[in-house]
Amino acid sequence: MRYVSTRGEAAPIGFLDAVLAGLAPDGGLYVPAEWPSFTRAEIAAFAGMTYAQVATEVVGKFVGDDIPREDLAQMCEEAYATFAHTAVTPLKQLAPNRFLLELFHGPTLAFKDVAMQLLGRLYDYVLERQSRKMTIICATSGDTGGAAVEAFRGRKNARIVALFPEGRISEVQRRFMTTATDANVACVSIQGSFDDCQAIVKQAFQDDQFRHAVDLSGVNSINWARIAAQSVYFFTAAVALGAPERAVAFVVPTGNFGDAYAGFVASKLGLPIAQITAATNSNDILARTFEEGRYARGAVAATQSPAMDIQVASNFERLYFEAVRRDGVETGRAFRGFADSGLIDIPPSAFAMMRELFRGASVSEADTAKTMLATLNETGEVIDPHTAVGVAAAAGVRLEDATTPVVVLSTAHPAKFPEAVAAACGLVPATPRTTPDLSKKPERFDRLPASGETVKAFVRTFAANT
Repeated sequence: MRYVSTRGEAAPIGFLDAVLAGLAPDGGLYVPAEWPSFTRAEIAAFAGMTYAQVATEVVGKFVGDDIPREDLAQMCEEAYATFAHTAVTPLKQLAPNRFLLELFHGPTLAFKDVAMQLLGRLYDYVLERQSRKMTIICATSGDTGGAAVEAFRGRKNARIVALFPEGRISEVQRRFMTTATDANVACVSIQGSFDDCQAIVKQAFQDDQFRHAVDLSGVNSINWARIAAQSVYFFTAAVALGAPERAVAFVVPTGNFGDAYAGFVASKLGLPIAQITAATNSNDILARTFEEGRYARGAVAATQSPAMDIQVASNFERLYFEAVRRDGVETGRAFRGFADSGLIDIPPSAFAMMRELFRGASVSEADTAKTMLATLNETGEVIDPHTAVGVAAAAGVRLEDATTPVVVLSTAHPAKFPEAVAAACGLVPATPRTTPDLSKKPERFDRLPASGETVKAFVRTFAANT
């Protein structure tokens, strides 16, 4: 299985190299050189499998011969044994043909655990065999950092630096990172937005000297293994609701477009998906893109759903690459231009291809709060503000077949956002019994300006001492 860059200038590489590399040397993102696929019979057979078994089959399509199947199966079993629910990502019905897909039963109560628990084991597997130690850097809008720290803390072959925007994530999200005492973990509060954090990470990857000096790797949603792992729950949910005999629609609360793009990946593998709605808060670059055909950056606004406070959706480049018929030259031109102008006018043919599967919806702060309360009153379910954005967007989904199931991805446990839930619903959501009390633990993190050079100097020192 080979991987190519969306910008067409980097040499093709294998799965394991793509996992460790993160960003391609030409600034692009890695995607499969050719799309693998399942037959309808193979998809139907998932109905009798555990989540870990389905993950082995789906991720195995992207691994190829790089990892023996029995080793991959063991990693999947170990990764998903850390989840508090035996189904790993259970479905819950809200109304006729309306479902929640609960993705928050992992160690840090967010959907990021689904991919990150597997990714930590993949890194250990590869680096142990290469007698190598890497430095992982990630930018987080809230949940990625906690999931990454939990997945990599204490691992002998990797050290991790998590960057988060100061004052723009919840206390619970922050504490999932900053209470880690392991020597191989460093958390940094950046005086800026998530987009600033993400720009620092990209700058670090594009500095070849720095990249090699610290043996840099990345676990943000640009990492292909995360996309592959996230595509699994689209299969398990759809098969539970009748796929491949009938299509299923998904509504995905999204900021960086990794989760929604994972749905596209599932469709490329052969899963019948009627529609994917990218649901955003007021940071609506993706909602506008899928309705207007212009990818236009705006100013980042702080909201009660902070993991989606993003105006540069990194994984959109992967979809654009497919929509322009895998033209790396065009993709590189468009996204290098976007870095300067903040605008891409999507070619009409490419926009038409995107609209075959995607729609966009933006949800206001007021409607997010109203949806949290309405969901509690109508179903008894307490949902977090990100999930509420999805539920609100689902109300506007229109499909040719009204009996098509609509699945909203529930991306975080409400206990991660107690202030927002309390303000909307008048109650404080209970933390699961399996989650340790982080409120009394001391925090450990550094504060730095939104400067790529300053952060790189910090990482160099950290890498030299761990």
